[in-house]
Amino acid sequence: MTKGNRLLHTMLRVRDLEKSMDFYCTHLGMTLLRRTEHPEGRFTLAFLGYGAESDHTVLELTHNWDRTEAYDLGDAFGHIAIGVQDIYSVCEALEAQGIEVPRKPGPMKHGTTVIAFVRDPDGYMIEFIER
Repeated sequence: MTKGNRLLHTMLRVRDLEKSMDFYCTHLGMTLLRRTEHPEGRFTLAFLGYGAESDHTVLELTHNWDRTEAYDLGDAFGHIAIGVQDIYSVCEALEAQGIEVPRKPGPMKHGTTVIAFVRDPDGYMIEFIER
């Protein structure tokens, strides 16, 4: 059953697709891999990532054209995690660009792994893990 299985993508619903794409591409260094418009369903999909979909897990941003109010993020979703080389420099650069870093870099409470959290334009938490 699991032979050949692979995690393909994670989907987030966003209110302002351009603002979200700017956050993930300009500030977090992802690349827009593909974008499709679906006028009949009144939505747009944008797939972003650090490598080709053929061998990397990517992020799908879904923009529903008629959605004007914020999405309820709920309390079950936690975060998306991204491995980074120098977490202190990454967070310092993002803060200089006006990105909120609610959890500054440092060791996690019950371990030695160095982590930090930033917030995307829709309020989703992005965890950085120093690798």
